[in-house]
Amino acid sequence: MSDKQRITVLGSTGSIGVSTLDVIARHLGRFRVVALTAHSQADKLFQQCQQFEPEFAVLLDADAAQRLQSKITAAGLITEVLHGVEALERVSSLPQVDSVMAAIVGAAGLRPSLAAARAGKKILLANKETLVMSGRVFMDAVRESGSELLPIDSEHNAIFQSLPRDFGRGLDVVGVTRILLTASGGPFRSKALSELEHVTPAQACAHPNWSMGRKISVDSASMMNKGLEVIEAHWLFDAPADRIQVVVHPQSVIHSMVEYADGSVLAQLGNPDMRTPIAYALGFPERIDSGVAPLDLFRIARLDFEAPDLTRFRCLDLAYQALRHGGTAPAILNAANEVAVAAFLDEKLSFLGIPSVIEHALEQISTVPVNCLEDVQEADRQAREIASEHILNRSLSNASPFTLHPSTNT
Repeated sequence: MSDKQRITVLGSTGSIGVSTLDVIARHLGRFRVVALTAHSQADKLFQQCQQFEPEFAVLLDADAAQRLQSKITAAGLITEVLHGVEALERVSSLPQVDSVMAAIVGAAGLRPSLAAARAGKKILLANKETLVMSGRVFMDAVRESGSELLPIDSEHNAIFQSLPRDFGRGLDVVGVTRILLTASGGPFRSKALSELEHVTPAQACAHPNWSMGRKISVDSASMMNKGLEVIEAHWLFDAPADRIQVVVHPQSVIHSMVEYADGSVLAQLGNPDMRTPIAYALGFPERIDSGVAPLDLFRIARLDFEAPDLTRFRCLDLAYQALRHGGTAPAILNAANEVAVAAFLDEKLSFLGIPSVIEHALEQISTVPVNCLEDVQEADRQAREIASEHILNRSLSNASPFTLHPSTNT
């Protein structure tokens, strides 16, 4: 049997998936790709199949899977093509798979990530929504199966690196007082609230430090991305909301910090490149080359910090509220945000309309305790329905979606 680490990459055509394969390609003697998955990018997935020759390739979209199958057959590859959510769950729990890179964006990544946890896999978790929507269900599955969980978000990976290995005994026990979660502040960090009324999708997606997909770029611009990370940190490190402090750090060099009872603050620094946390998780507990350039402190010269403006970034405040409320509130927050961001990218909602849609969903839907995945899925369904209806009503009552104000709440 090969001693290579055998990997399924969920979301291999996205930015995290591409970076993961870049690191793997540098260490082909250590890793073997068993399965690659994507939503509908058949051409890109085919190119990856040619390079890595996985046993399985999965597309959510059935038509895209047919196109991929034709290309696979014509190329004489032995890769088996599958499609659908059940296929994603299957390749996440294959007996021959050791590790699963969970990098599918949005709620679609929940079921395959949970399947990997229940199967006891080493999980490289890059999907925020898994913990935001179903933190208790997912963490229970990890504990019950003995799965190893390694966070991929640069911030949570930095926290993981800065904590003692036995932090699972409890933050108080290991002397941790606070988790300091850094945020770049996105492209609108210094803009006045009034300037955000006419923000376009292109402007919101122009992140100053990171190259990311459109949805996560908008989340960064609204700071919902950081709000989701606060909820993730709660589940990953068993930290209450009042011990997770967001710190705006425009240079994105310090990826996060941990404050200890003796006054020490430990930080992880590096260039803003996702290959660093990916390589850390792939090689853990060893360190392997990521392809990232060394950090030049003399070129950076300065590091700045400031408190987040919760008036400008209402999404962050709403995320803290959802975490404190508990139960299905984070799932409602996440689903409403996904709907609102999609509407903004389609120019059917203003940028400042995003938090208003989320707040409306949180107000309209009763939260319940999360005892099973169905509780989460039902909250997700209701939130999407309420958010979509609210966006439609707003568009009918406004001449232009780009003249909405943040105080609008019908």
